[in-house]
Amino acid sequence: MDEYVRIGVEYFKVANRPLSSGDTSKTLLKWRQGAITTDKGSEFLKNIKKYDGFVTIPSNDNYQKEIKGFYNKYEETNHSFKKGLFPQTENFLKHIFGDQYELGLDYLTILWRFPEEILPILCLVSSERKTGKTTFLNWLKLVFQGNMTINKNEDFRSRFNLDWTSKLIIAVDEVLLDRKEDSERLKNLSTSRSYKTEAKGVDKIEDVFFGKFILCSNNENNFIVIDKQEIRYWVRKLPTLSDSDENPNLLDDLRGELKYFMHFIKTREMVSPKKTRMWFTKEQVYTDALGNLIQGSKTTLNKEITELIKDRFILFDVDELKYTSGDIVDILGETKIRTRKSEVAEVLRSSFSLEDKNGSYTKYVNVDYTNDGKIYVEKLSSKGRYFTFLKKDLEAD
Repeated sequence: MDEYVRIGVEYFKVANRPLSSGDTSKTLLKWRQGAITTDKGSEFLKNIKKYDGFVTIPSNDNYQKEIKGFYNKYEETNHSFKKGLFPQTENFLKHIFGDQYELGLDYLTILWRFPEEILPILCLVSSERKTGKTTFLNWLKLVFQGNMTINKNEDFRSRFNLDWTSKLIIAVDEVLLDRKEDSERLKNLSTSRSYKTEAKGVDKIEDVFFGKFILCSNNENNFIVIDKQEIRYWVRKLPTLSDSDENPNLLDDLRGELKYFMHFIKTREMVSPKKTRMWFTKEQVYTDALGNLIQGSKTTLNKEITELIKDRFILFDVDELKYTSGDIVDILGETKIRTRKSEVAEVLRSSFSLEDKNGSYTKYVNVDYTNDGKIYVEKLSSKGRYFTFLKKDLEAD
């Protein structure tokens, strides 16, 4: 049966909007009063539920559709809770989270019990097939139902974001967000408490934001651009499911154990107390897969500058070097690498975490030998906006 509501002075039809991923998203479509009357008759209007406005307050254990006369856009889940064993689910989650299994259970518990808490961006990666990434997303969809959406890259990049900004979990399957603006947007959203929602033909509306991102990719090394200081990502490389674990009916088996797992999540004790604004510390969620992603995210220019500076630390045998972005452009030009000062400055600020200073500095430009065979380092005094490189920082990279 069609469901209609009146929010304020406007009528809406509750509908499931199809997404490009094949998923659907519950949405409210504006509906003219005259159209409802034509379809249902004038008496039908008297039975339509009326609300003063919208509100988005996430809660899984104590859900309320109406909060002080306002319509809650967060959706109710319909679960049964029963104490019991869930061996297939436990085995599957141990495959997903590996030696971080207890951390994974805490992550899922926080999602269910404390949906407004900020959490790291969970990334599941593997270049191999049959690792369970997509099954994990589909299983999470069973758990969180209408409060989770599985998107494609174009859904995330689109400025029309009404389909996902009110969701608890925003998953992006087969993700490839390899532009700097993608990663900046994702980082900002992962810790944001509010966001502007936009739909076609509708003005932007600022609303609360509590979404958690989960990214899945077959590209282990550079599906997104991140720098070495990044702490928002929890990257797990998944192994291939063993022959004994490969089960064509796995999702159905997990669905059969769901009521037992839901009881467990609802009642278990947390292992990890909250220590940061993203709950976990960077040490807790660090993995070798994150290290590989950081290395793979380095741009060609980033790598060229890194090697250039490392070579000069060896050449001049010093612990500190100072160059302007223009100096580096000139040095790169000697090796036929063409770039601009603005590009160099951007890399030094974003990837090297350096800030420039305006003033006089000494730059090392050449090494030569004196007539008696001693090494002579040629230095020049110069002025400009220079960056300071420390040998210890590059050695730690």
